[in-house]
Amino acid sequence: MSSPEIETLTQALAKLPGLGPRSARRAVLHLLKKREAALGPLLRALEAVNDKLTSCHVCGNVDTGDPCGVCADPRRDARMLCVVEEVADLWALDRSRLFPGRFHVLGGRLSALEGIRPEDLSIDLLIGRIAAGGIDEVVLAMNATLEGQTTAHYIADRLESFPVRLTQLAHGLPVGGELDYLDEGTLAQALRARRPVS
Repeated sequence: MSSPEIETLTQALAKLPGLGPRSARRAVLHLLKKREAALGPLLRALEAVNDKLTSCHVCGNVDTGDPCGVCADPRRDARMLCVVEEVADLWALDRSRLFPGRFHVLGGRLSALEGIRPEDLSIDLLIGRIAAGGIDEVVLAMNATLEGQTTAHYIADRLESFPVRLTQLAHGLPVGGELDYLDEGTLAQALRARRPVS
């Protein structure tokens, strides 16, 4: 039996995605064994992120600065905007380094079953960004799920009156798949083969 503090740490780690009770115990044992090299730096990194963590007021990304690093990057093409459901999707697409523009995080997707309506997402903020001008193309990078495609169609209808080129990721993405779980090659092909929304 371990102390209550070590057990609390194990239980906290077990709640993270991809870690169960056994993996959490192994991680805790590693941290305890490598206290100076692993535990201390991890604690300092967690405290630093916890103190500075914020949501970007421009795109909705989670970062330690506002605006986030993506929005503040002058090398990004401000005329291209990629709309994603969640921050994990933004990070997945950004990891591919193939999209040169900026992003907009909706904070979810429309779902009648879950009671998520358009006003629950940052769709109005998206419309405001496009209405302000300067955006030539909007890429709808919704997950290839029924809710994701419903969200894409809703946004496409809302953007119909704006003079922007509206595209979406190619449907080479697996149906039911989520962007965060795809490899860079699949994401690269989907971005290259994007097409107009009909």
